[in-house]
Amino acid sequence: MKKAISFLFIFLLAANICLAGVSVIGELSRKNAVSAGERYEGVITVKNSGDTSAEVRLYQTDYLFYADGRNIYGEPGSAPRSNAPWITAGPAQLTVPPKGTSTFHYTVKVPEKNDLKGSFWSLLMVEPLAPPSSETKGGKGKVSVGLQTVIRYAVQIVTDIEESGERKIAFLNRQLTTKDGKTTFFVDISNSGESRLSPVVWMDLYSAAGTHAGRFDSGRKGLYPECSVRHLFDLTEVPAGEYSALIVVDNEDDHVFGGQYAIVIK
Repeated sequence: MKKAISFLFIFLLAANICLAGVSVIGELSRKNAVSAGERYEGVITVKNSGDTSAEVRLYQTDYLFYADGRNIYGEPGSAPRSNAPWITAGPAQLTVPPKGTSTFHYTVKVPEKNDLKGSFWSLLMVEPLAPPSSETKGGKGKVSVGLQTVIRYAVQIVTDIEESGERKIAFLNRQLTTKDGKTTFFVDISNSGESRLSPVVWMDLYSAAGTHAGRFDSGRKGLYPECSVRHLFDLTEVPAGEYSALIVVDNEDDHVFGGQYAIVIK
């Protein structure tokens, strides 16, 4: 009977996380502001902290994400703002020596188009190739199962066409929920413009009498055009009553956005 082998795939979008002996050194989001027609290069350094050599492959995908939790890793060049066709990267596979490092190289050649503006991005996926799986022996007539964890590092290659492109957002779904004694307000925000944003988001809450009832921070989340994110605000300690909630989306430049909602906490 054939063996059934399971693989667990994990995407990592933070720097210097080391699992299974192989890690990517440095930032996993590489941003460059350039003009149309320009070219720039970069390297992705892979470290092997294990005692044996590791085989690692490199490949491209597109990347879109949404407030409902969906992450779409599409074919390179399929997303409207993909820069995957501009990227040449290699080698397709390399060997990282034990306790050593190896590097992938990439080149981005921006097309010479006068109408290019805003932000373009895609992913270079760095994936260690799994060694032969360990087996769990079963009894007679039973399937033996091997479980391996394969870590993929998603390196974001972001190209900003100088400072061009409209900065614009849209407020989507919002809802106040109470569950297990915790009251939470969430709002979904989409980037309906042409350039990436990295805003800090908070809520200023006012009572029906106009008194400031508190500021509630939701942190910072990067937001690419045509993508969306969900921001949560913990209102558990707010007394029952009617309130006006002002949601502030501050890109910490000349672009600050706001949305106002009436909420009732029971």
